[in-house]
Amino acid sequence: MKSMKLFKQKCINLNSSSISLKLEEIENLLSEVNSWNLKNNKYIEKKFVFKNYKKALQFINLVSEIAERENHHPDISFGWGYAKISIQTHDLNGLHKNDFILASKIDRIS
Repeated sequence: MKSMKLFKQKCINLNSSSISLKLEEIENLLSEVNSWNLKNNKYIEKKFVFKNYKKALQFINLVSEIAERENHHPDISFGWGYAKISIQTHDLNGLHKNDFILASKIDRIS
């Protein structure tokens, strides 16, 4: 499959006709991001490992800047030496291409 260069795309605003992705679409988009895991067919998740708490916090701050620019906000948990990011489109109770665009942009800073 040819790369869609998700990191160059922008998250779009959803509307009442927006629908969540089908499993086949999810699997295709998963191949475009680096080691994100599909959970319950509703969200994608990835754990990032760092040398210490400060590095994890710096990463989270960069993620928050991307999330604000894209107006698409992941669920984040972090602590000493790790950050776990979960992404889904809550309004759809599932996944949308926006989720993979955000994941791709996060991959570029890790």
